[in-house]
Amino acid sequence: MTITVEFSMYSPSLPLVDLVESLPFRQLECEHGLCLKRDSDVFVIHIDPGDDISEEDLSAFDEVVEATSLGRTKGKDVYRLTVELVDDISEAFTPERFTAVEVEPMILTPDGWYEKKVFEDYETFDRLRTRFEEYGISIELISITQGSDSRGDSPQYGLTDRQYEALTLAISRGFYESPRQVSTEELAEEMGISQPSMSDLLRRGERQLLSSALEPQTHINALSAQERLQ
Repeated sequence: MTITVEFSMYSPSLPLVDLVESLPFRQLECEHGLCLKRDSDVFVIHIDPGDDISEEDLSAFDEVVEATSLGRTKGKDVYRLTVELVDDISEAFTPERFTAVEVEPMILTPDGWYEKKVFEDYETFDRLRTRFEEYGISIELISITQGSDSRGDSPQYGLTDRQYEALTLAISRGFYESPRQVSTEELAEEMGISQPSMSDLLRRGERQLLSSALEPQTHINALSAQERLQ
């Protein structure tokens, strides 16, 4: 079962964040292959012509080794950048550990990256998130949706089996009633896990249900509006 995940990444080590901060609109589209090839250092960026950025301007950034104009498409100036990656980024995006396919261009802001990728399953994405956190890259999950091959067969709305089991148990035992009819400790004992693990399953499950119900683009629009006000 493949899943499509929308998420944002935040870290001062992420490439090109300083470049975006220098742009008038403080946002650009970008493609890269960090999850597909070890030490991939080529980024293709799409810049609004109104930003008035040249190859020389792009090459002036310390992390940019080379900038080449690829022309213009869909009203955007397109450049190929060869970028010097810091060690933490090269190690965090080890492609042998993760299989992820980019669905649409990444969006860069001064705060970080927004991505939409397809993963083999939830566990693959969760391993990526855990590894990123080990290298100081924080992840904000926006939404998870199941692939079309399984959507008709599963009522789980992108939840893992354990999240679905935990939420179903919690609802059936009155955990979400007011007042609550059961504690997380009691639910954990019934599932045969620790109380912190039970709380984590419920928290992640609740977030996934909310993410599925809300429009992901609202997050991007909010980021754009916030940057224009700064």
